[in-house]
Amino acid sequence: MILVFTLMLEVFLFLRGTGAQSVTQPDSLITVPEGDAVELRCKYSSSVAPYLFWYVQYPNQGLQLLLKYTSGNSFVSGIRGFGAEFRKNETSFHLRKTSVHLSDSAKYFCAL
Repeated sequence: MILVFTLMLEVFLFLRGTGAQSVTQPDSLITVPEGDAVELRCKYSSSVAPYLFWYVQYPNQGLQLLLKYTSGNSFVSGIRGFGAEFRKNETSFHLRKTSVHLSDSAKYFCAL
């Protein structure tokens, strides 16, 4: 069975002082066989220490928080087996899951 992950290209800009923050998700659609690993990429730009979030939206439902990074440990575990690693040097916060299921088919949003 093939799973479809829809990544919404969302750019959130917040002005704080003289700097702006933004996130980009370079992939718009990812198709993964059930049981395989998946990585949903998120790059960010920030002039201050970032707080990063991953949200999921299942069909006919509202947004749900999957996980968040505020500080400390660079690896963050989330619900449903998802995890993300904050990489300051690469300005990335990619979401990963080692084995996806049909129930993981949804829209995924990275936010800053």
